[in-house]
Amino acid sequence: MADALRVELVAADRLVWSGEAKMVVARTTEGDVGVLPGHAPMLSLLIEGVVDIQTPEGETWVAAVAQGFLSVANNRVSILSEYAEMSHEIDLEKARHDLERAHAAGENEDAAQEAVRHAEARIRAAEKAS
Repeated sequence: MADALRVELVAADRLVWSGEAKMVVARTTEGDVGVLPGHAPMLSLLIEGVVDIQTPEGETWVAAVAQGFLSVANNRVSILSEYAEMSHEIDLEKARHDLERAHAAGENEDAAQEAVRHAEARIRAAEKAS
């Protein structure tokens, strides 16, 4: 078993985070998944939510992500998402305002529901990191 994971968090438009980690936690369609060094290979569907990355130095990096994929193989973790944003990049007040606006847009609209999930994930990531 290796001592660390090699992690890449990639959004459609950029590499969001890359580095060594001792643990990664992400939400998939099957529930929350924790990945440690030596984890069995897997490919899973990622759902909108928060990803936690704990480094060997004891730092915790938190990101809000949209739907995508989580791949684990040979101590490499790839998180591929249409959208990803690190918690320190999130303006919490703007995210709360976006959530209010999304709720006002209508519960029955698919786009409004997606906007609600997106804003909620951003808020959870920002609050978790603070």
